[in-house]
Order: sequence, then structure tokens, then C-alpha cells
Amino acid sequence: MMCVMASEETRTVETRTAMSPTERGTAAAASTPETPPGAGRTRAWATRLVVVGIMLSALNLRPAITSLGALLEEVRDGLGMSGGVAGLLTSVPPLCFAVFGVTAPRLARRFGPSAVVCAGMAAIAAGLLIRPYVGGTAGFLAASALALMGIAVSNVLMPVIVKRWFPDRVGSMTGLYSMALALGTSLAAAVTVPLTDALGGSWQSGLAVWASIAAAAVLPWLPLVRDRGDAPAQQREQARGTAEQQAPLRITRSRTAWALAVFFGLQATAAYITMGWMPQIFRDAGVPAGTAGVLLAVTMVMGVPLAFVIPRVATRLPHQGPIALVLGVCGLAGYAGLYVAPAGGAWAWALLLGVSNCAFPLALTMVGMRARSGPGVAQLSAFAQSTGYLISIPGPLLVGVLYQHSGGWGLPIALMAGLMVPQILVGLLAGRDRTVEDEAAAA
Repeated sequence: MMCVMASEETRTVETRTAMSPTERGTAAAASTPETPPGAGRTRAWATRLVVVGIMLSALNLRPAITSLGALLEEVRDGLGMSGGVAGLLTSVPPLCFAVFGVTAPRLARRFGPSAVVCAGMAAIAAGLLIRPYVGGTAGFLAASALALMGIAVSNVLMPVIVKRWFPDRVGSMTGLYSMALALGTSLAAAVTVPLTDALGGSWQSGLAVWASIAAAAVLPWLPLVRDRGDAPAQQREQARGTAEQQAPLRITRSRTAWALAVFFGLQATAAYITMGWMPQIFRDAGVPAGTAGVLLAVTMVMGVPLAFVIPRVATRLPHQGPIALVLGVCGLAGYAGLYVAPAGGAWAWALLLGVSNCAFPLALTMVGMRARSGPGVAQLSAFAQSTGYLISIPGPLLVGVLYQHSGGWGLPIALMAGLMVPQILVGLLAGRDRTVEDEAAAA
């Protein structure tokens, strides 16, 4: 962690050195606002609270999905779901992320990011608590959508909060946030089945228990709900002036933007298929339910170290396509193993698919590298993520339909492997050393 923070500080020093004297003066003026007496102590207290809030919130951004994947068979039997409806259930997360995530910036402008994240954590807690007990598939889907709505807005606003409160430690705080997110993902996958057994074998209790962590995540944000942003007035005025001078970027004219959007969508497809269906694949192959959950946890926990490594390597390469190629080949190998010997080499396939699923931090890194300006990065990120999540919606549903009608996992696994090929190709295109501003202007 100290290496990450040192690297971030080094980049900050290099950036300031490259500035002109005028730019350094402007930056210094923006970063040294007048501080009233006692504000430093209050700010330090609030900063510690934000750190706790970020970590607890990140822990809650995936358990709603991976805990369900570990108990999907029990939920299907308990609610009388068909394979197609179960596939629809695994398609709900990207749909909610695409629909509700778009509203997050507008809500943040009106109520403040901290208040929206606080409400998001409350929505997660309520949705997770009531969905096992509402009775019926429709109620289960509606309660899941409530929890996923909270995840969607929090997902979008976490980077905003990190940038606002830790402008000089974006890399280190993003690393902590990513680590907590991966930890929550893998923890829910690993312990949901044992927790269910310890609670009497009721799948309702095994799913509802995760609401307690979401409820705990509400608490750090309560003192911050009145926060509308801590940037000083001078800094806000400069940012507003820069935004007004920035010409609108016609993002849809950029081939790189489209390549990034498709890459984001295909990696999200693979991730949600994995979270929703991989435990069931192993269980149908004869792997015990508890072990299947641990295998999913192994796949998810690979994101903890690689979330630090991949962005650092990617920023040092002129072309990020080779990384996309390596991740895609790992995915192809993992799916081939699932097809040939799902139980015999289960641990190896889980590791390979865990490496492949780390295309997510690569996608986020390329978003930051493919645009020159701050507004360009924001616009590219919004386009790539919203379009990508829309692209990812049919994948888990199609896997469920294929599984139901073919009676096995051969066709679904072939589909998963087939989607790796276009993911590699668009990753190579998105990794080229160019910017969306240049492409949009040329078009």
C-alpha cells in the first residue's frame, strides 16, 4: 500500500513540475483556500468518517449478487423459478446499473454525493432484508431491484467522493476501494452457504443476513448527509469556467469510445455470468455446494491483488491491447476447462476465470487514458459504462435459456467462450494510443 501511495505522490510531483509557472500559481491558489479556525480539526474528523464510509460501502456493492449465486438452486426451488426466469434474475444487476446509474450525477447535484450514497446503502439494506420473505418471484425481483438501485448510484458516486475528499491520493484510495469491493464479493460467495447451514438451512436467512452489513454502512454517512461538496468557492468558480469553455465532445464519433463501450459490456457480461451461474455449473458437476461457493470466492478474490497491478502496468505501456489479449486467453482456457473437466480441475478453472474477470480494472484504466481532459474522461466514462451495461444485459438471461433447453452446460459454456473472442478484438482496438477528442474532431 505504501508503494501505491508513494507512486501517487511521485506522479503528483511530476505533474506539478511539468506545469508552467502560471499553472502552478493557479493550482496553488485553488488548493489553498482560506481555512477558518477549527476547520482543520473538523475536516480531519470528517475525512476519517469518509474513509470508513467508503470501505463499508464498497463491501456492500456485490454481496447482493454473489450471495444469490451461491444459493440460486435453493431460491429457484423455493420460488418455483424456471431456468429462463433465473436467467432474467441474473440479468437484473446490469439492467439496474445502466438505468439507475444514469440518475446518480443529477441526484448528487441536488442532494450531495454523501446523502445519495447514504440513501443507497439504506436501499441495499431494505432490499436485502425483505426480498427473501416477500413470497413469489415478482416480489423477489422487485426487492432485488431496490437493492441494486442502491448499488448502482453508489457505484457511480464512489469515484466522485474519492476525488473530492482525497484529490492527492486518488490512486491509493481507489486501490483500497477496489480491494474492499473484491473482498465483499468473494466473502459473500464463500460464506453464504456455511452461514445458511448455521442458521438452520433456510435460504431466506442466508440471504437476509447480508442486510446487516449494509445497515452498518449507513451509519458513517449520516453525519455527512448535509455535505454538498467541500471544494472552496474559488475552485468551484474555476471549474465552472473551465466547463463552460469546454466544447461539447461528440463521443459517438469516436471509434475508440465505441470499442471501450463494447469491451466494458463484454467483460461485464462475463462477470455477471460468472457471479450468477458458476456455482451452479460446479454443483451440477458434482461439486458440493459449500465448495462451489468457495470456488466462486477464489475467482472473485483474484481482483484484490490484480486491481493494484493491472492499472500500474497498463499506464506504463503505450498499447494496452496485450493485456486484454492475456486476460482473454485466460478466459478461453478457463471455459475450455469447465467444458472438459468441470470438477476435476475446478480450482484451476476458478483461478483462470478470476484472472480473466480482471478486465474490469483494465477497462477503467483505459477510460482514463483515452481522453485528455477531465470533462472528456467523465463523458467517456459515462458513455462506456452506460452503453456497456446495456450490452451486458442479454448474456446471463441467454445462458439460463440455453441451460434450460439443452439440459446441460455445453452450449452455455460455448457461448461464454465465444464472447471472449470479440472481447479480445475490441480490447486491442481500445488499447491503441489515441484519444477520443482527436477522433471526434477528425470525424
